[in-house]
Amino acid sequence: MLSSRMENLHPYVPGEQPKDRVYIKLNANENPYPPSPKVSKALRSAVKNHPEKLALYPDPDSNELKEAIADMLNKTGGVLCRANLEKGKKNGSGATVTPSEFDKIPFVVTPEMIYAGNGSDEVLSFVFYAFFDSAKKLVLPEHTYSFYPVYGGFYNIPLDKIPLKADWTLDKEAMLDAAKKENSSIIFANPNAPTSIGLTRDEVRAMLKAAPKDQVFVVDEAYVDFGGESCIPLLAEFPNLVIVRTSSKSLCGAGQRLGYLVANKELVQAVTTVKNSLNHFPIDFLAQQAGIAACRDAGYYVKAAQAVAFERDEFIDFLREKGWTVLDSQTNFVFCKKDGVNGDAAYKKIKEEGILVRHFATPGIEEYLRITIGTHEQMQALREIMEDM
Repeated sequence: MLSSRMENLHPYVPGEQPKDRVYIKLNANENPYPPSPKVSKALRSAVKNHPEKLALYPDPDSNELKEAIADMLNKTGGVLCRANLEKGKKNGSGATVTPSEFDKIPFVVTPEMIYAGNGSDEVLSFVFYAFFDSAKKLVLPEHTYSFYPVYGGFYNIPLDKIPLKADWTLDKEAMLDAAKKENSSIIFANPNAPTSIGLTRDEVRAMLKAAPKDQVFVVDEAYVDFGGESCIPLLAEFPNLVIVRTSSKSLCGAGQRLGYLVANKELVQAVTTVKNSLNHFPIDFLAQQAGIAACRDAGYYVKAAQAVAFERDEFIDFLREKGWTVLDSQTNFVFCKKDGVNGDAAYKKIKEEGILVRHFATPGIEEYLRITIGTHEQMQALREIMEDM
């Protein structure tokens, strides 16, 4: 009764969503802070003043949302935690934001360079369909975002998984050799997940110069706002570059399901064609309103990203003082292990105490925990549990 395609499906396993008790959730890389108050206000206003909109199809192209995303990227430089923030504004809401000199984009990002969808996972799905095929292998790191292999199976795309180096960084040379061998595309998260380490913009530029020019090169920047280096400035040099981003992490919007990509107009149109062949109305009216309001209050999210980055660095110092091996992190999580401590046992011990962290049974990383950074109070509760582990 089932199609042969079902044989290649290996569904993604998300972080636990427990129903039996209330936990502190540090296992799904969600943001510990709520969205800007202006998001709640925009949603209340939309429902109260325009209830008729809920009976109508939304803007199929999310034009106002794409304008807001482009404007936010131009104002922040694409990295929230380093953006300059006007002083004197409590929690950053309503503050004027300007990009750091290091992150300033040397051109104006326009709405035509944006595709917006239902979370970056849907955007990635359309990227896989639009740019990769079963005739050649897609090159990616062995340990990276675990949805990439899911889509490989879903779309029957063979994968060439390149092992990471001993220091957990991407083996750029091996990835390039593999891509040039079959004239293949490359995809990776930057900073990478679950390892939390990122490449510099110059390192990615060097890869792009050496990679096949007629194949799409995808950089997933889900975590870049917490300290990585965005590759958006490279779009002026490389028409085959596609950058995927999300509102789930730095824009405190995992429940909104909004993601987007930034690329040249032709590649954006290709992904739009895929979308229109599946669902002409992908982002609902309220989600669009929430995303617009979030992008227009960048100051709030600059402050939130800075708070997460500060708490992350404090927690890394704590873990290292307690003998844990912790990889340098440019994300909203840490990847850590301790000699003599079993990864699964550590995960279970922490869970027993009411906190969820992520443990992967994947060979090679099975002794590590991935811990999302929460509020100061949440991280203090975790410190008390891990004090003597």
